Amino acid sequence: MNLISFYLWVTLQVIIGYNLVLPILFFIIYKLKRPYIFKISDSNLSTPDYAIIVTAYEQTHSLNSVVDSLLSLKYENFLIYIVADKCDISSLSFIDDKVVLLRPEVTLGSNIRSHFYAIKNFKRNHSHLTIIDSDNLVEPNYLNHLNEWFNQGFEAVQGVRNAKNLDTTFACLDAARDLYYHFYDARILFGLGSSATLAGSGMAFTTKLYKECLENLHIEGAGFDKVLQSEIVGRNLRIAFSKKAIVYDEKTSKSDQLVNQRARWINTWFKYFNLGFKLILKSYNNRSINQFLFGFVLIRPPLFLFIVGSLICLVINLWISYFALAIWLLAFLFFVIGFMIAITNSKADIRIYKSLINIPQFIFFQVVSLVKSRKANENSVATKHFHNSTIISQKNEN
Repeated sequence: MNLISFYLWVTLQVIIGYNLVLPILFFIIYKLKRPYIFKISDSNLSTPDYAIIVTAYEQTHSLNSVVDSLLSLKYENFLIYIVADKCDISSLSFIDDKVVLLRPEVTLGSNIRSHFYAIKNFKRNHSHLTIIDSDNLVEPNYLNHLNEWFNQGFEAVQGVRNAKNLDTTFACLDAARDLYYHFYDARILFGLGSSATLAGSGMAFTTKLYKECLENLHIEGAGFDKVLQSEIVGRNLRIAFSKKAIVYDEKTSKSDQLVNQRARWINTWFKYFNLGFKLILKSYNNRSINQFLFGFVLIRPPLFLFIVGSLICLVINLWISYFALAIWLLAFLFFVIGFMIAITNSKADIRIYKSLINIPQFIFFQVVSLVKSRKANENSVATKHFHNSTIISQKNEN
């Protein structure tokens, strides 16, 4: 191997391998950093007027459950807007005045168009909005916990998406992945002075900010949350993380369901990861730790992708360098420790721990998703769910 090839090979390994150690590095800095105590004066307390936007595409079987859950909120100042895109609503009937059922005349085919369809049909000028998926359920104090952060001056808040179902190995592994991301990309990242990443639902914004960020953008397919978070952080605003604002989200329970969903997510990452570089460049001009750290997180590939890439590098080094091999083994050790820190700090259900032995199978199906990712958004715009609406308890009060 000549000198140029050597440096290129080392550079490639660093680009891939830093993803294994970055989370635990963030965790160490987070632990050493003095936490900022947010305080709210009584004079700043407010009760925002919420629009709760529920988007449904083709499927309506969970809507009655999500509406019942939302109507049980311990909060008064809200209306629920259900956008039933390409849905048969003949069997839906909501008698509560807080529920507004909207059926677009033409197929919208995207979350963002559904959101703005709801906004255009607001019954009043809501100061805030929150996005809920049609398969989500919410804790009764969901809006109250969001207010704790809005009352501190934040304009965007991400809550926690806990697992609604842990009935299959795939659902448990999907939940484990969510716990990992909620811990590092939300709790730790926000604690370091940056922003929590958005998760697609269980998130809330001032209506003004949401419209400013997305109203004039044309976004096709999945990934509106990627663009939205980039727009918010690009304004050097921070997205707060509320560990108490909990929604229960249905996890993928079947292999074909997993493949189709992940194919869209992978497609979205390839489409939008360049937004991270733009934020890093902005951070230099703005001297912004918020934009700098968030930019690095946006660049990072999906979890399975950098694990597979790292394994390939490790195997190649069996023939090239035992020293490099030792470094890769150490990096994997750090990753495993970091992963377990996230799971244990999130008080994961015992079923999640038992499912971890099946991680290789979970990664295999995501490799299949990678093959299908190029045309993923052309084939489907929503994940089809099959689980009923019963919450299978998984507490997350970390």
